[in-house]
Amino acid sequence: MLKLFRTIALFEGITTLALFLVAMPLKYWFGYPDLVPPVGAIHGGAFIVYIVAMIFALWGKGFTPLEWVRTTIASFFPFGTFLNDPFLKCKQAELASAPQAS
Repeated sequence: MLKLFRTIALFEGITTLALFLVAMPLKYWFGYPDLVPPVGAIHGGAFIVYIVAMIFALWGKGFTPLEWVRTTIASFFPFGTFLNDPFLKCKQAELASAPQAS
């Protein structure tokens, strides 16, 4: 589940960059606002999926409250999900190597 969450986080990060680095500059610098609504809607949907997926992927996996906050805050900043990915990858490896409870 953590691998799927990392993919969702990557998509959410890409939509954030598309909104901030493509759609908004086209609107404010070039007077072309047509991309903001669809890109914004896609990003909004991706954000909601990110938050829901985060709950399912992290719940009961031994994440500390600080790690939950870190992963939540990562979705609010451009490049945040990309910067948080190595941490998630490390946690994924830890979970994969941990002995499974029966």
